[in-house]
Amino acid sequence: MSEVSEVTKVRRTHAVPFRSEQELRALVDSGVGELGWDAPTAEVIAWVARHFEVSASAVACSMADAVLPALVAEQLPGVDVLFLETGYHFPETHDTRKTVARYFPVNIVDVLPERTVAEQDAEFGKDLFTRDPARCCQLRKMDPLKKALSGYEVWFTGVRRDEAPTRTNTPLLSWDASHGLVKVNPLAGWSLDALVTYAEENLIPVNPLMSRGYLSIGCAPCTRPVAPGEDPRAGRWSGTDKTECGIHL
Repeated sequence: MSEVSEVTKVRRTHAVPFRSEQELRALVDSGVGELGWDAPTAEVIAWVARHFEVSASAVACSMADAVLPALVAEQLPGVDVLFLETGYHFPETHDTRKTVARYFPVNIVDVLPERTVAEQDAEFGKDLFTRDPARCCQLRKMDPLKKALSGYEVWFTGVRRDEAPTRTNTPLLSWDASHGLVKVNPLAGWSLDALVTYAEENLIPVNPLMSRGYLSIGCAPCTRPVAPGEDPRAGRWSGTDKTECGIHL
């Protein structure tokens, strides 16, 4: 990896008017017909690069690894990478974010909640995540992301079908009605082993917590290592009936 210039850490301004929902939905229908269920990742990203400006595109990244932003940046250099800065991340996650910003041609955008952790504690009581994790995710992830995504036509996510039963039917391309834009999951068909192998072979950063059993990394208070035989997301909100923060439902 070679070092790149410092990122701006702010969302760029889209240069032309966004297309209508009808136009974007039609584009999705065309793309689904072209890409199908299992098109190669590079072809999925190339489809986006043909139909969307880089200023209208965003990559969501939790900084568990940098495979998705690295692959997207190959065809959309300078793309915005949205990092949900919840205020509860592991130090290793922040270190991974810094590495991605330093070595890849992407623009890291820290997506911040309306309230700091201290302000949330003052309004809702300390450690809301222990009493109402769904409300905490809504305030610190879902609401900020929805606001951030209003500035784009398309977003990439790293969702994979092997992560959990709730994700087995993840398409490569869809209309995201909850956020009002096109959603692309170019790694949907990858396995965890394939992801780690690709990262190792291409010198792409992986969060050190992955090697310690944290196969899905979220906020520190709500994430534990995964036991042998558990699905990769079993360590999220362990001991509760919560399995998703709500972004990908």
